Amino acid sequence: MPTTREVALVSPSHPTLEGAGVHLRRAFGFGRENRFDPFLLLDDFRGTDPALYLAGFPWHPHRGIETITYILEGEVEHGDSMGNAGTIGPGDVQWMTAGSGVIHQEMPRGNELGRMGGFQLWANLPASHKMIPPRYCGITASEIPAEEPPGAHIRVICGSVGASTGPAQDIVIEPEYLDVTLDADASWSHPTPPGHTVFAYLFEGAAKFGESGEMIVAEEGTLVLLADGDQVAITAGSEGARMLLVSGKPLGEPVAWRGPIVMNTQEELEQAWRELDDGTFVRDGA
Repeated sequence: MPTTREVALVSPSHPTLEGAGVHLRRAFGFGRENRFDPFLLLDDFRGTDPALYLAGFPWHPHRGIETITYILEGEVEHGDSMGNAGTIGPGDVQWMTAGSGVIHQEMPRGNELGRMGGFQLWANLPASHKMIPPRYCGITASEIPAEEPPGAHIRVICGSVGASTGPAQDIVIEPEYLDVTLDADASWSHPTPPGHTVFAYLFEGAAKFGESGEMIVAEEGTLVLLADGDQVAITAGSEGARMLLVSGKPLGEPVAWRGPIVMNTQEELEQAWRELDDGTFVRDGA
């Protein structure tokens, strides 16, 4: 019999400022990296007032991690030191592997109603991959498959659901990244590898997780960390639910973290910041 993952933690997202003054909500971040290993941070940057997000995220560095940006509304203009530039819009994903080092910027723009919405997830890289050459993967909305089991609509960004496999592949932490929408009172279950970290970020409606859990309300965004097991079981409330469902293989390695750079030791971290100061942070071709 499958072992269903029960709720281990329920936590509201919290308002914070990032970039040049973007108002967003943080589901988790610095100080909780061991609890969510291999994930480091999840930000919810949905907003309706352009004054609170247009300052954006000007040029800044990353090393040792992957940043995954998923847009629901509005657009984000981006550019990086690898020469990539463009715009990601509703339903699009930017999966960037910073590796040895990249400098990039992300500048949000609202839609015709001034609405902007999306999420950024940081995934850690193991020591063996911290200094690999950076790579950029831009995924358009039309490239993301969807599955529709009874009462559900699931966009498969990474991982597999039913006959669909997401376009983000060959990721070292073996992640799964799903956008799950459930109709009112609908139930859905999904297999997950035992030992992997699994969490949901509930951002619309309400849902119950596990076989004996209580109904959890999204409010302004609610994080649900699930205990170990080999499947998730979710039941939506009377108004339905929408959430990100994310899983990955824990690294179990030490974390040295300062700002947008995440290494394994303090010495590596200090070296990265010295290289940023002396202009050697970005390797050839990055």
